[in-house]
Amino acid sequence: MTKRAILIHPDPRLKKACDPVAEVTPDIRALAEDMLETMYDAPGVGLAAPQVGVLKRIFVMDCVKEEDAAPRPMVLINPEIAWASDEKATYEEGCLSIPEQYAEVTRPERVRMRWTDLDGAAQEEEFDGLWATCAQHELDHLNGRLFIDHLGPIKRQMITRRMVKLKRERAREG
Repeated sequence: MTKRAILIHPDPRLKKACDPVAEVTPDIRALAEDMLETMYDAPGVGLAAPQVGVLKRIFVMDCVKEEDAAPRPMVLINPEIAWASDEKATYEEGCLSIPEQYAEVTRPERVRMRWTDLDGAAQEEEFDGLWATCAQHELDHLNGRLFIDHLGPIKRQMITRRMVKLKRERAREG
């Protein structure tokens, strides 16, 4: 397992729609393991392949927050929303590609997702709460969308400017 570098917005790869995963190969399994390690290390609750520079339709998530609860790492390959509730929920979202920036985003409160797992088997599950928000946030990444794309233009521009400044500072620090 290898920790991978997380791309910081604005990076053109974060705005591209990803290609489907044709088959679950050892490379895809290794990517999933690296992504889980990178996500846990960050620390975050979700990470999509384009955030580590791989334009494939795969994301990982684990929204277990309770200290004594067992982790529940999930790998979703070629995920899609099969159903979304009419009820909405608003969460303060953040993103590993937009560090230390948070904003309220409203999305469907519950979603049923379909995906392929690491064994190549079809899966389907309904998510609610943080799990639903995270799954939709990560799916957005696979479609070239960031959580700030759900915000108004002024707030989005402010956050983008902060990220440009952060990237300049990091580049100088080398």
